[in-house]
Amino acid sequence: MKIKAEFLLPTKELRKDIPFFTNTLKMQMDTIYPADDPTVAVFSGHGIRIRIDKYANISPGKIRILCENPNSFADGKKTLYAPNGTIIEIDEINPPIVLPTTKHSFVVRKLADQAPWIIGRAGMHYRDLIPNRLGGSIIASHIRIPDGGPVPDMVHFHSVGFQLIFCFKGWVDLVYEDQGEPLRLDAGNCVIQPPEIRHQVLYASDNIEVIEIGVPAEHITTIDHKMSLPNETINRDRVFNGQKFVHHKAKEATWKKFRIPGFISRDTGISKNTKDVASVHIIRPETTESPETYHDCDILFNFVLSGNMMLYGEGKEPFKLSSGDAFVIPPTMKTQYKELTNDLELLEVSLPGKFKTYY
Repeated sequence: MKIKAEFLLPTKELRKDIPFFTNTLKMQMDTIYPADDPTVAVFSGHGIRIRIDKYANISPGKIRILCENPNSFADGKKTLYAPNGTIIEIDEINPPIVLPTTKHSFVVRKLADQAPWIIGRAGMHYRDLIPNRLGGSIIASHIRIPDGGPVPDMVHFHSVGFQLIFCFKGWVDLVYEDQGEPLRLDAGNCVIQPPEIRHQVLYASDNIEVIEIGVPAEHITTIDHKMSLPNETINRDRVFNGQKFVHHKAKEATWKKFRIPGFISRDTGISKNTKDVASVHIIRPETTESPETYHDCDILFNFVLSGNMMLYGEGKEPFKLSSGDAFVIPPTMKTQYKELTNDLELLEVSLPGKFKTYY
């Protein structure tokens, strides 16, 4: 069964609209009638079909035309007005990612505060870990899927500068472009999703929980209706907009001295594979307290995976933190970690990947 859809627009004088839609907007005229005194014409182009009808009593509307090079279309004009009153906006088809300037602040988000869980994409539950999002520079989400099983997801990609998925509890099956068969992301492991890599969430365990970091906070998710995953090509060294896919496995990692004395960490290799866009460490204490430190990192985010600690921040009341809590330490602010339990583990995400720590 053949089906067509079209937009209906009004006109006062069809003879004036025809050259505008064909010559200026570079659309083709498919039909026109009646022959002796035309009142209806149908145009197609740029993925849409438009019917212009002299007797249509409706708003003239707005059309957006997206181009790889907007300056080459319509003599570089960004806004046009058709004779029938329709507004035409010309814009980029792939606008560059804009990274807002970080609005630094000290943030503590406790699980016990009962922050609301919001139902988001594909039925997943989201808890916002940085409510002010540092001026739009980052979003950190605690995501859960209460009931395991198939996830109603589609092949999609994100227009991001950086994106991390860390499995906090349970496991989830994912599949990624050019990375071969689906992989299982177990608790304690993580992946980075390079900009525009196609991927799909397939199956989740009961009560799966992940931590997702995205930069910037507002970014576009695009559904790819043409690609099926896994795809035939396997190229695990492929670079996606300057970054490589990383699947970090805890059991294969080694522990080394961390930037903060008294801690050890396992480096996920993310700094190397993003060319220092970001760094991700899982850290543990070797003592009960750290020295007082400060840093010059733009964004420094932490999530408490297990255990307990006291966070002392310059000019702030101390915070007792436990599993599920998160905090952001702004640059130059002096902090100290105290009363560290033996089972404490922190997920630390920094942007950029390399920065200095002072103590």
